[in-house]
Amino acid sequence: MGTRRRRGGGMPGAASLLLLASCCFSVWPQSQILVAATTDATDLTALNTLFTSLNSPGQLKGWQVNGGDPCGESWQGITCSGSSVTAIKLPSLGLSGNLGYNMNTMSSLVEIDMSQNSLGGGQAIQYNLPTAKLERLNLAGNQFGGNLPYSIFSMNNLKYLNLNHNQLQGKMTDVFSNLGSLTTVDLSFNSLTGDLPEGLSSLSSVKTLYLQNNQLTGSINVLADLPLSDLNVANNRFTGWIPSQLKKINSLQTDGNSWTSGPAPPPPPFTAPPSNRRKSPAKKDSGSSSSDGKSGISGGAVAGIIISLLVVGAIVAFFVIRKKRKSKREEHFEQHQPFTSFPSNEVKDMKPFEESTTIDVDSLASPASVGLKPPAKIERNKSFDDDDDFSSKPVARKSNTKPIKAVVYSVADLQIATDSFSMDNLVGEGTFGRVYRSQFNDGKVLAVKKLDCTVIPFQSSEDFVELVSNISILHHPNLNELVGYCMEHGQHLLVYDFHRNGSLHDLLHLSDEYSKPLSWNSRIKIALGSARALEYLHEVCSPSVVHKNFKSSNILLDSEYNPHVSDAGLASFIPDAEFQVCSMYS
Repeated sequence: MGTRRRRGGGMPGAASLLLLASCCFSVWPQSQILVAATTDATDLTALNTLFTSLNSPGQLKGWQVNGGDPCGESWQGITCSGSSVTAIKLPSLGLSGNLGYNMNTMSSLVEIDMSQNSLGGGQAIQYNLPTAKLERLNLAGNQFGGNLPYSIFSMNNLKYLNLNHNQLQGKMTDVFSNLGSLTTVDLSFNSLTGDLPEGLSSLSSVKTLYLQNNQLTGSINVLADLPLSDLNVANNRFTGWIPSQLKKINSLQTDGNSWTSGPAPPPPPFTAPPSNRRKSPAKKDSGSSSSDGKSGISGGAVAGIIISLLVVGAIVAFFVIRKKRKSKREEHFEQHQPFTSFPSNEVKDMKPFEESTTIDVDSLASPASVGLKPPAKIERNKSFDDDDDFSSKPVARKSNTKPIKAVVYSVADLQIATDSFSMDNLVGEGTFGRVYRSQFNDGKVLAVKKLDCTVIPFQSSEDFVELVSNISILHHPNLNELVGYCMEHGQHLLVYDFHRNGSLHDLLHLSDEYSKPLSWNSRIKIALGSARALEYLHEVCSPSVVHKNFKSSNILLDSEYNPHVSDAGLASFIPDAEFQVCSMYS
């Protein structure tokens, strides 16, 4: 009995040891795997979403709709550093669909290469691209439509941008003014139109620029001072002269444009700062020749002295002329529009600038563009408060007026196109006036907004010119952009694109029995597009533009239900304007 008890007492101990060993050997490797290779949760979620947006292609080995471990399981095309995803390289895999909507959360991503696929399907490139550390973006050889996503503007570290052979169209979005590290830009073989954006002149490091086979117009003077070694602008609609600086480029292709023959005109004044800016990178790169460095500093100092003298002289001349004509302006204003009819706080906001037409302020505008950032509008309003001279304030506003890139229409043209502004062509009436449908002889259909002078009381034609100037520089795919204007015979009219599906408000509340309800995808598209337009006004525009009158009746829809926010930039010209911001679907 004692032996049996010893056997019975020994066996449970041996079994326990075996069981413990079994647990250790079966559990330990699994826990080791989980700890050693766990992808950052945010990056994992973004890759799961991307896989779904790409229609869950079977050729992507290892990828999953939910969960997984891209870094530990070596998903195809994924490169990691520790637990963070740093690169997505999926070229030439026959992929379709679009990019993920939350890729902007991948804060460690340095490179995206999804070229030579069938992505986009005519849709715009996903707006929410990662911006924090991205250095290379290659989406060439796909089917993306729309325009350049303005999130590129925030990619401060971007060095390589390739979007060639897509379906990009419309005026090129100006996303370049903040990309000082960009060395290569390829936008060739698309359908981009309009003039080159001014932001291209800020690409201080660019070496290669390919713009061939688009429909770009205007001059290429904005490229003159870039440190380019390879430039291709062939097969566009460029006009004017090829700048002499560009003719020195080793690889230059300009065929297929309408260049002006004969000698080029002399360079405009104040061209020294751009060339001086171009020398800065060269000095950093060289550093081996002390004589070259000295010559560069001397040239920059001379240019700076000349510009400073011109600026000081212009400012002195400005104040002398202002003082001499002070009394004359006051008499002129009293005869034209007395200020006594307005409260004092409104006078400061509705500054007339009749006298600004008698001063050659254009000569003062160029020095301001050298490197001085224009102050916010509220500061400009207070620039001469100490003198309490109302007439001086309009001149300050006038000096900041930018060139207007819009068609100038005559009253006769618009009367013909709208059938004398007949009620049959009235399509709506909003805060700022009535909107009429207009059809021109070439078949083009546009919308004409006839501004109500009681809402926006222009003191002079220059007030309206400043309004048009500010609106004409707003460019975004989800804004209702200005096409032209008219200011004849005391009329103030703005001409916009016409969108056949009307406003979101009408579609939601005035639908008849034949109308189809908005699908969920259409509602998401409208919401996202409208949000992007507002973000452009708030974050990209400098100074920011506050809409103040955002509501469903100001969201216009085109034939594909893409939203276009209207009336951007108008509310800022109404003194002490107070608007109620409504829900988009109200």
